[in-house]
Amino acid sequence: MSYLDDPRVFFAAERTLLAWNRTSLALIAFGFVVERSGLLLELLRPEALNDAEVRLQMALGVALLLGGAVCALWSSWQYRRVIRQLRPVEIPEGYTVSAGPLVNLLVALIGLALAGYLLFY
Repeated sequence: MSYLDDPRVFFAAERTLLAWNRTSLALIAFGFVVERSGLLLELLRPEALNDAEVRLQMALGVALLLGGAVCALWSSWQYRRVIRQLRPVEIPEGYTVSAGPLVNLLVALIGLALAGYLLFY
């Protein structure tokens, strides 16, 4: 890929993965807030929301949650593709390359579990 014999290429890929991880977390958090905002509105003004609006809020919130989970999975897949193209000299000796994707996988599983909880409970 780079042929620079420079570990900074690896660290740039890892920083990109972590930036996508933050994006995934933000989407999941925003989806949860959107989905749960209906409860706040219902407490403040019970007559303000009808069933269609509640369903729309739930659909948008769950869509954002699922989007965050997909973002985490996709970025892990992209990172793995980049790492496979690097030469061993570009990865620092003894450095674990699987920690970032494992964290993203955990974020994706939490996002999917939260979406499932909001949909079915």
